[in-house]
Amino acid sequence: MQDLVASVYEVLDVLDELVKQYEASGCQLAENEAEYRKKLRIEQLTERQRGTPVSIIGDVCRGKTHIADLKLKRDSAEAIYKATGEAINVNKLRLRTLNEMIAREYQASYQQ
Repeated sequence: MQDLVASVYEVLDVLDELVKQYEASGCQLAENEAEYRKKLRIEQLTERQRGTPVSIIGDVCRGKTHIADLKLKRDSAEAIYKATGEAINVNKLRLRTLNEMIAREYQASYQQ
């Protein structure tokens, strides 16, 4: 039973760290999104001034290397954010499983 309790504390430590990472990755995602949108908007206005047809401005701008790089940076930050959220969920499930195992062992020892 002591091993299970030690495992619970280990999972709690991991969860604490993941929550900090989740916050940081969420902030990074927001920053990357803002940077991408600002640069895309500037590029769209520039293309509009050049007389590029409105119907293709979005595609033309998103195809430019520096805009595509910003989108990649944004999408990568989103992937990290989502993966961290999933890691939190996995560790919450581990914690529930450990708690159930402790409860079963406690009940088994109590009934004897």
